[in-house]
Amino acid sequence: MTAEGAPHPTDGGAPPPRLPRVTKSARGRLVGKVPHVPGMSRRAEYSASTRRALIDVAEELFTEQGYAATSLDAIVAGADVTKGALYHHYSGKQALFEAVFERVESAGAQSIQDALTSDQDPWDKAASGLRAFLEVVRQPSYSRIVIQDGPSVLGYERFREQEEQSTFAYVLDTVRAVLNYGDWSLDDDMEHTFARIFFGAMSSSGASVSRADDPDAAAERVEVAIGFILAGLRALADQGAQMPTVPDAATS
Repeated sequence: MTAEGAPHPTDGGAPPPRLPRVTKSARGRLVGKVPHVPGMSRRAEYSASTRRALIDVAEELFTEQGYAATSLDAIVAGADVTKGALYHHYSGKQALFEAVFERVESAGAQSIQDALTSDQDPWDKAASGLRAFLEVVRQPSYSRIVIQDGPSVLGYERFREQEEQSTFAYVLDTVRAVLNYGDWSLDDDMEHTFARIFFGAMSSSGASVSRADDPDAAAERVEVAIGFILAGLRALADQGAQMPTVPDAATS
């Protein structure tokens, strides 16, 4: 046995190197994922790269295995970082899941927004938004992370709050465009009522499509059903039908 720091007799005189907490190769891969930004230190770049690596691996594992079956050990091993590095950025598995959830949910909302801006006609806009939504809910990461695990991990109230923040505004905008086509003078409360009805229908149908044995067939049925409702609304608008008056709760 040799003294600490003394040459080892079988290694050519060089003592065995001490392993760093994160290897240089891992550090190089992580930093390389984020291009150099002028004014950002290499430490900040490395920190951003570590977060991205953790979220990338966590998203893949959460999608494939689900939240409950995914361990932090598997995540840090896949990201090639220490568990200490994970806890430096996230308080635990739920906090990391929330970061993954927000990225996946935001990407889905962006896809829907892009579809909505591609059409000017309100009915085409509604149809495009619906198709984009049905495509999003069939994506494996969105289906597993947002729809299946999101409510239980985040809690129902937090889940609904996040969902409304990202997608309700798009539904409201589309509903307003459709209602304006009918030249119906509706106040803000009534427009929000219509929007919440459609938002609730889409949220429920999205969950059913995500969990269906045949998601493609389920999506086609949803598109036909909601499309039929929209067609009926358009027919009423074309016929000049008047919107029923809402009784005043204070005087009824």
